[in-house]
Amino acid sequence: MSKVLGFTGIDDFFPGGSIYANPKEPSLLLSLGRHVDLYFPPQKRSRTSVSLKRSHINDPFLLSGEWFEAEEKQQTSIEDLPDECLFEIFRRLPGGQERSSCACVSKRWLWLLSNICKDEICSTKKTSHENDVTEEEADVEEFGGDGYLSRDLEGKKATDVGLAAIAVGTASRGGLGKLSIRGGNSGCAVTNLGLRAVAHGCPSLKVLSLWNVSTIDDEGLIEIASGCPQLKKLDLCYCPTISDKALIAVAKNCPNLTELSIESCPRIGNEGLQAIGQLSTSLRSLSIKKCTSVGDQGIASLFSSASFLLTKVKLEALTISDLSLAVIGHYGKAVTDLALKYLPNVSEKGFWLMGYGHGLQKLNSLSIASCDGVTDIGLDALGRGCPNLKHLYLCKSAFLSDYGLVSFSKAALSIESLKLEECHRVTQLGFFGVLFNCCAKLKALALISCFGIKDRKLVLPSLSPCSLQSLSICNCPGFGDATMALLGKLCPELQYVELSRLEGVTDAGFLPVLLNSEAGLAKVNLSHCINVTDKIVSSLANKHGLTLEVLNLDGCKKISDVSLMEIAENCPLIWDLDVSESAITDAGISALAGSAMFHLQILSLSGCSLVSNKSLPALRNMGETLLGLNIRNCKAINSRTIGKLVEQLWRCDILA
Repeated sequence: MSKVLGFTGIDDFFPGGSIYANPKEPSLLLSLGRHVDLYFPPQKRSRTSVSLKRSHINDPFLLSGEWFEAEEKQQTSIEDLPDECLFEIFRRLPGGQERSSCACVSKRWLWLLSNICKDEICSTKKTSHENDVTEEEADVEEFGGDGYLSRDLEGKKATDVGLAAIAVGTASRGGLGKLSIRGGNSGCAVTNLGLRAVAHGCPSLKVLSLWNVSTIDDEGLIEIASGCPQLKKLDLCYCPTISDKALIAVAKNCPNLTELSIESCPRIGNEGLQAIGQLSTSLRSLSIKKCTSVGDQGIASLFSSASFLLTKVKLEALTISDLSLAVIGHYGKAVTDLALKYLPNVSEKGFWLMGYGHGLQKLNSLSIASCDGVTDIGLDALGRGCPNLKHLYLCKSAFLSDYGLVSFSKAALSIESLKLEECHRVTQLGFFGVLFNCCAKLKALALISCFGIKDRKLVLPSLSPCSLQSLSICNCPGFGDATMALLGKLCPELQYVELSRLEGVTDAGFLPVLLNSEAGLAKVNLSHCINVTDKIVSSLANKHGLTLEVLNLDGCKKISDVSLMEIAENCPLIWDLDVSESAITDAGISALAGSAMFHLQILSLSGCSLVSNKSLPALRNMGETLLGLNIRNCKAINSRTIGKLVEQLWRCDILA
């Protein structure tokens, strides 16, 4: 063999032995096949031997017949380091991008990085001379930011790993400012560990919403309170394991808290509200719903705090009594918006005390629903005690009659908007009494499902014209032509008219409103007024065509193509038209398409059984301006035509 290859021994091939110190190292560079012949000079026997299968080596090339033995090195990985060492390494990373990259390696690294607080970062900061920024600004930019980003997690997507990733990933990209976690039907997998990661990595968090999350308790919210001192808005809904302890921590550590909303949290009660009242001096908005542990003590201590400046308050489904309303009436000097709903233990006395407490001088908007304590006496007291009240909404006030409504309208001289819903003891006398007493400032009046109103011919004294601009009458069966005729004479400044589900109103009743309106009608809703015909639409188009912008004729079965032709000819500014479930045909759609209606954006033809595939060219011509088209239940339009519309009207949202 040596003669054939031209060398005489080992030293002639390579003096001094193998070119590799370790016989295994050539395999790192050479791809060795199954039948490659190998020659290794004799080496010192290692402690650990590696046996090679005889079938892998050709016998004639083994010099001594001994098996090859080599040293097997122990492989060492960074994963062998304990958490303490990795933590020290991670907190010395130069920037947020490097931390984000490391977080992608494994869950272990992600959790370690998410538990690094801002104060534990040891990265090198650029000097202010180099970048013309202060050290504090550089630190904010590097970790946490100012809170420009928002993240929403819902259902199965809400996990601790997801929160940890958000905490690490948003720290160097503007910072997390808003976080919303909503559990699905089966809840969510977020626990205190996830909130702890957010608390450590997102000091810029300002808004936190927890909805239907039963796996988070006080520990998680306390972590947020400690790590996110900039928190301004907290929303807790259906969180049964969060108690007063967490709310106290928020009050102590979050001095910038301005909005607090609590719903269906049975473990939050008077003690937590007392801490909020004493410590959260920046709080402006408060909403408490369905919290069974909240009573008079909590509400009283909340409002009686000397430094409290609440402006918006909403209380719903609580067991508070007249005492709470008396305290609100006395101490609510900064309250501008007050909403009370379903307070079964509050009586007439409570509303009387709230009105005569003379503390609600700045109250601008008052909403009361499902409170049996709203009576004639209580409403009169509110009118006298709230001189600046402009907006009033009353719903399901079973004991309120015409007397209380008229007394209130006499006392509340600043009222601009009045809405009554399901107040069945209010009749025509109370309705026109409000118009008579508030004719100078009343701008909007709405009646919804008030069954006490009957259409009777009243003889009213000579009244000065009312300043009413918006009138809404919905589902009041007794409202008819006689009442509408009186309204037409009293309200010449009407611009927005909604008459919904009034079977007693015909063309004769609505015509005086059209003829006496001097300001010009801009929005008209006659949905499900089944006795309205083309005649009234023609009068509307001719009289107010240059001001009309929105017209709803949904369910008016006597409306035909004649109305569409009048609208196409006289209403160039209309942008929202609804003729669903009417008698229009393809001819009416063609009339619309051939007119100069350059502003039409929303067209609803739902349930128009006489509109067919022949309307395709007309609808295509209107596609330049249309943004919404409703052709549901148009049985004469087949799927092929719908497909063409979807393809050609790509800018338009089509409901089919």
